[in-house]
Amino acid sequence: MAKYGYARVSSNDQDLGVQIEALKNAGCEIIRKEKVSATSLQGREELAILLEFLREGDTLYVTRVDRLCRSARDLANTVHLLQEKGVALVATEQSIDTTSSTGKAFLNMLGVFAELETSLRSERQLAGIARAKKLHPERYKGRTKSIDADEVKRLKAQGLGASAIAKQMNIGRASVYRSLEL
Repeated sequence: MAKYGYARVSSNDQDLGVQIEALKNAGCEIIRKEKVSATSLQGREELAILLEFLREGDTLYVTRVDRLCRSARDLANTVHLLQEKGVALVATEQSIDTTSSTGKAFLNMLGVFAELETSLRSERQLAGIARAKKLHPERYKGRTKSIDADEVKRLKAQGLGASAIAKQMNIGRASVYRSLEL
């Protein structure tokens, strides 16, 4: 019956120190940590290692549920996996302990709120981008064309194939085909 900790932040410039200290204070001897987004379980190697390693009777500690998962589905799947293994989940800063019914209910509510927060942040970001494009259209013209489609067509008219055109213009063959479709 060991206590394991999991600490996570979204980006490299964020600090894990507060989480690690809280997990140590909770009695965790082994703490896996990573700096990666929690919007998906993909690419979360440290969490995957930890989930594989946990055994019946162990307890997984996090400081908050959003450190573990940001999607209600990922959270539910992770909690289900932990329950199947006989592993308890405890969040040190929230009243979550999956060994109790109220802890399980509170966990599910927090999972929904974590997903809502992610969705709202995305909506705010998209609204900000749309506003910036409207206020400063000169800054958002898109990437300038780097391939001269007329030159591609001229070389094709001379009888060169896609590979030869690509080599001569130092571009990829797919770019040649796209230019010819225009």
